[in-house]
Amino acid sequence: MHVILTRDRMSELENILETELLENGADHVFIVDASGNLIIERGNLPMGDILSLAALSAANFGATEQIARLIGEEDFSLLFHKGARQNIHFSRIGRNFILVTLFGNDVSLGLIRLRSSKAIEKLLNILG
Repeated sequence: MHVILTRDRMSELENILETELLENGADHVFIVDASGNLIIERGNLPMGDILSLAALSAANFGATEQIARLIGEEDFSLLFHKGARQNIHFSRIGRNFILVTLFGNDVSLGLIRLRSSKAIEKLLNILG
């Protein structure tokens, strides 16, 4: 599947990430495709190697998809990793994209899950 992202569509993506996630406590947000290609990135954290993080995020999701199949699930639609200072939340956008949200311990996982769900509804209109 190919998605053509015009300048206007990229602006729409930026606006969704900003209003749904960054304005609600997320520190950094990005979207990758299933192959690990970075589609868009926004946020406040210094990302020295965002391309490696994007590729590893997609690989992490792919590995977890295989784990799901081994236990009889088709897929897991989201993943979450908790760290001492930073947390990372992954959500599938359709079949081909992944929303990755980094946030600190001062923001609740429930809020990130809620805002991610709202963002995904809007992102699906652009990414299909």
